[in-house]
Amino acid sequence: MIDLVCPIIGEKEKRLVREVLDSKLLASGRHVTLFEQSFAKYSGVRFGIASVNGTTALHMALLMCGIKSGDKVITTPFSFIATSNSILFCMAKPIFVDIDPKTFNINPVELEKTLKKEKNVKAVLIVHLYGLPCDIDAILKLKKKYKFKLIEDACQAHGAEFKNRRVGSFSDAAVFSFYATKNMTMGEGGIVLTNDVELDKYGRQLINHGKKDHLTHVILGYNYRLTNLAAAIGIAQLKQVEDWNARRITNAIKYNKAFKDLSFLQIPYVPKNCRHVFHQYTIRISSTDRKKFVKYLAKNGIKSGIYYSIVIYEQPFYKNLGYESGLCKEAEKAASEVLSLPVHPSLSKIDTDKIIKVIKSYKK
Repeated sequence: MIDLVCPIIGEKEKRLVREVLDSKLLASGRHVTLFEQSFAKYSGVRFGIASVNGTTALHMALLMCGIKSGDKVITTPFSFIATSNSILFCMAKPIFVDIDPKTFNINPVELEKTLKKEKNVKAVLIVHLYGLPCDIDAILKLKKKYKFKLIEDACQAHGAEFKNRRVGSFSDAAVFSFYATKNMTMGEGGIVLTNDVELDKYGRQLINHGKKDHLTHVILGYNYRLTNLAAAIGIAQLKQVEDWNARRITNAIKYNKAFKDLSFLQIPYVPKNCRHVFHQYTIRISSTDRKKFVKYLAKNGIKSGIYYSIVIYEQPFYKNLGYESGLCKEAEKAASEVLSLPVHPSLSKIDTDKIIKVIKSYKK
């Protein structure tokens, strides 16, 4: 069976983990600091604050941007639920805006409609879904016009670029995840990036019980600190992520060429000014045919995945909060049609050739 995801853990990671274990300094320390500095530099940003996972990093980013009880935060409903849950953690209100059906990212036209209608929006939380950057130029124009804080959820977009500039460098605060399935991993882990020295200072207090110094706690903080053990894996992974991204892109290009003329599916769209790093290679297929196609792939030894089969506001918990279906029709349609295929860097030529042959042999 060809797996949908396959984390790569090699000797580089094992050597650094052994180094931490031998040091007996397992909690936050110099490996965390080195990882923070290295990932910030990789992303073209001044500061990085490591955290235990992407969800806590999202919570931190919102708090760093001043989000509090009652504030309005616009985001996409077509994402992992942590994106909007982090808004609720701040006792703020998620306001959902529809996506561009080609990119699956938040639609700037729909965003402006909502900004005109909803007064006093404090922040916009965009998601670079599947590894494809949002339309940054359009969003930055709206930021300048409507004066909101901008937060990038780049949890699936390590190394993605908009006009040759890496995502995570465009906003007041940006967030990456290092969960096991991501383009680079620590098993768990997250980071908040910012260019603002005051936000960096505040974020470091937030992750460490609100500490000003060893004995003084000046704000309500959390225990969101990353460990040296996780950071050691991250340091090794960061040195390899560009090679892995290149392999993902190569696999995606190969698929695009093979599938572009197939009438029953739609290949991923990549704008000319974007570098898509293909955390997922996501096609669209008719909602009436998707279940049959998934079974066909599995029968032929190919795993696939649906990200996401239901928009956030249609989750039972959000229904109980008063959200109703029909808010974002393009997102709801996408949820019924998307399907992700294996694209990870561990795939061999035999694997990708088999995936192409099986899909091109599919009879609708």
